[in-house]
Formats: sequence, structure tokens, C-alpha cells
Amino acid sequence: MPAIVIVGAQWGDEGKGKATDLLADRIDYVVKFNGGNNAGHTVVVGDQKYALHLLPSGILTPGVIPVIGNGVVVDIEVLFDELTALSSRGVDVSRLLVSANAHVITQYHRTLDKVTERFLGKRQIGTTGRGIGPAYADKINRVGIRIQDLFDENILRQKVEGALHQKNHLLVKIYNRRAIAVDEVVEDLLGYAERLRPMVADTALILNDALDAGKTVVFEGGQATMLDVDHGTYPFVTSSNATAGGAATGSGVGPNKLDRIIGIVKAYTTRVGAGPFPTELEDESGEWLRARGFEFGTTTGRPRRTGWYDAPIARYASRINGITDFVMTKLDVLTGLETIPVCVAYDVDGVRVDEVPVSQSDFHHAVPIYEEFPGWSEDITGARTFDDLPKNAQDYVLAIEAMSGSRISAIGVGPDREAIIVRHDLVN
Repeated sequence: MPAIVIVGAQWGDEGKGKATDLLADRIDYVVKFNGGNNAGHTVVVGDQKYALHLLPSGILTPGVIPVIGNGVVVDIEVLFDELTALSSRGVDVSRLLVSANAHVITQYHRTLDKVTERFLGKRQIGTTGRGIGPAYADKINRVGIRIQDLFDENILRQKVEGALHQKNHLLVKIYNRRAIAVDEVVEDLLGYAERLRPMVADTALILNDALDAGKTVVFEGGQATMLDVDHGTYPFVTSSNATAGGAATGSGVGPNKLDRIIGIVKAYTTRVGAGPFPTELEDESGEWLRARGFEFGTTTGRPRRTGWYDAPIARYASRINGITDFVMTKLDVLTGLETIPVCVAYDVDGVRVDEVPVSQSDFHHAVPIYEEFPGWSEDITGARTFDDLPKNAQDYVLAIEAMSGSRISAIGVGPDREAIIVRHDLVN
């Protein structure tokens, strides 16, 4: 049975939970392998809507074991808030496993995230202020705190003292903030230890054993390709590897075990935060897409920037991730448009460029070159086969498929779990 990676192929918020839901009855484990509570999945189950930020969406599927991998940074307060909220709605959360090697977001990470972002002024990145970047920075600087450290008070105290020795100088002398006491941080983190202990495991061992035993494991990426710290629109990116390669490093499962790479794309494009966005619409069309698609962040509530579909970005994502299948979401949002523009290339200083420019400056100045396709007015939310779609909707999907570098295997036509058309099996 396969190991399947699900990644966003644009700037996030593509509806990755839709793909996980599609596979739900054939999944044994769902693994979150990167990021923290800086992104969210909205999952609709019947008439119930669930907003998940830190937990893998598989926690909503009975029998599936949800795993927070070593590549994630964990705000433990947020973790327990989410678990409590789900439990109060009757969701069984007892199966959750958390990697002992995952790093912890502390209060000083959240404080530093907010003050440094404000300090940047016009050069702000557009972070969520939840401490993700500073926690990853500490991980790379080898002064981070891992989940396992909460079970050894002496080690925990030493690590907090080492981290705050420098950070308090920054907070007091540069940012004019109060120093954070070591005891305050240690006491806060130790308060979670006993509740956390039963969830903590060697998740890399468990996942490898599961795959060897023929189980199906889904690796669910947070954020998306264009926000990847190496391959995204740097520096306007997240602080982790949101591409398929991150599934291996963020879980401890070797890349030779990854069978399918599923990229999620919207039928148009959105972005949250600062940074280049060639097809962005700052007019009535953009507002129309935002309202029709309810484009507001699951985690932040911020309005998303909206634009038309960008085929060079899809090709780029296909190449970087090794995408085997695309799942297109929100095709229904485009219903009612007379024509639908699609970006097929860019104009960079008078030169046509067919792929995403490697130069950030060129990409920032890229002007989209559009090809227009006829729209449709029929309600497609009840479509369950490709032939159920109006011809113009079919033609739109087929045209995008031809431009995007991989086949479109499933199409979301509404917010409900069952509102999806499957063209090719995503498992076999």
C-alpha cells in the first residue's frame, strides 16, 4: 500500500483537506510534516464545519491515526485548545501521536515574531505572528526546545536559559520590551508535560513499520510550494519545506517510500501576506472571486489576495514536487463568468517568459500573458462525473491540465465532502 504526499501547488489555502477527505476510507495514518499553527484546513463534514490549524485533517476520520511529525513546530497551548474543542464536539482525539523530535513554540518565539515583524515596517513579510519563524530559527541555530525536553526539567531549564540569554538582550535593548524570565517559560512548558506524555512517540519508527506492514500513510503538507523556504518566493515564504521533499525530512520516512505526490490547485489563485503575485486582481473581479470563494484565512481571518489561474506556477510546482496527480478545487466558484482568463506566460521587460523566473526581481515585475476561455452559467455543485460538467467547464479543466505538467485526477465542485469528481484513482 502507498505512501501519498499531499502538497499545495500555489501559495496555500488550496483546499488540501479535500484531497485527504477523498482518500479517507483507505487511509491508516495522516502525517503533518511541516509548519505549525500558521495555516489551517477547513473541513466540512455534513452540516458541520471544522477549522484545524495544527492538527492533521485526518483526525476527523474514525480509525485514522493522526501524526504530528518531527518537522512541525508545536505550540502546545494551541494543540490542547484544538483537542479540547474537537472533543467537545464528539470527535475522538485519543489516537493522536506527536513526534518526540518536534520542536516547541514558546512564548518568547511568539513575542519575537510580533516585534520583529513590526520593526521591519514596509519590509514586513506578512507572518501570522504565531512564533513559527523564530522557532525554526532556533532549530537551525541548535538552541531549540524539542517535545522530549519537557520530560527532563534540568535539560529544559538549561535550554531555556541558553535561548533567553541572547533573546532578552534583543527584547530589552533593541525592541524596548521587558525581559522574559526563565522560570516563567519553564513553568509554563512543564505544565503541559504530563498531559502530553501519552501522545509522544518515535513516530518515524511507527510510520516506517506501518508502511512495511502494508498500511496507507498520507503526508499532509502545510502552506504550499510557492511558500517553501527554498523554492518559494523568498523572502516572502514560510520557514519550512512545504514541498514533497519536506515529507521525508519532516517525518523520518525515506523518499524511496513515497509513491504518489498529489498537488492541490484552485481553479484560480490566492495568496495571503506580502510578496509577488503576477495574476493578482485589485479590482471588482478580485472582490468577486473573494466573495464567491469566501477567501478569508482559516487561521488569521485575513482577506486573501485573489487572481486568475497561473499555469507557469502549476508547471513549476509539478517539477519541484514530482507531482503525479493534481486535485483541482473550487471549480464551482468560477460559475457565472462569461470568460475566464488563464495566465499562460509572463512579459518581463518586453520579453515573453514561459516559466517562473529564477530571479525574484523578474518575478516581481512579471506581467501575466492571458489566454481567455469561455465560461459557463450552469450550477455544477451536483456534478459527480466529468461528463456531468458543462462542455465549457470540461474544456477549461482540459486546457489547464495540458498546461500544468500533470494530470488532473479529481475536481472539487463544492464545499461538501462529497462534492468532488474523480477522474483517476489517487491510490492505485
